[in-house]
Amino acid sequence: MDILKDFVSLLEGEFDNSTQISELTAQGTTGFPFAEHVNTVCNEKITGIPADFHGIFLVEESYYTTNGRTHASPHLFCFTESDGVVTLTSYDIPEGCDKKTFSWKTMPPVSFSSLKVSEKFTPAEYRLKDGVWEGGSVSMFSPVLKFSLYERFSTDCLEVSESMEMNGKRTFGFDEPILYRRKKS
Repeated sequence: MDILKDFVSLLEGEFDNSTQISELTAQGTTGFPFAEHVNTVCNEKITGIPADFHGIFLVEESYYTTNGRTHASPHLFCFTESDGVVTLTSYDIPEGCDKKTFSWKTMPPVSFSSLKVSEKFTPAEYRLKDGVWEGGSVSMFSPVLKFSLYERFSTDCLEVSESMEMNGKRTFGFDEPILYRRKKS
């Protein structure tokens, strides 16, 4: 069994929280974002990966729609595994790519040596507990700006809790996690 490949297979694909939105709407709850993830492994677009490097790079395209407006938030992540613990490291969007339009489709071939680990994001660690991967991290993007991430991944759902705090006051995030389910093709 390849732990890292099994982990990434949970994340790769197209997901949204339409089921959650339907349930919240039926309960009379409004204002929760419609969210989509398009996650694509991109190792084939990275040249010069060392033979002894066993990480898996993934482009995560996130789209959040509230009040009729959609905001894109793309990321380049690398997943590695050691002793059963999977680590997510965030990388800066490759030089020459536009953060607003970056996606797997627009990603040109990129040299492994040119990739830069994000200095702001604290790598997240995930451990398997009762068949569900759980983990996250807390990052200080500045002395007063804190980003907290907690996630649970299973074959049923990607559960994502993110929040941003400025001087201890939440400026982004929700009281409950976003529940992404794989889109049916």
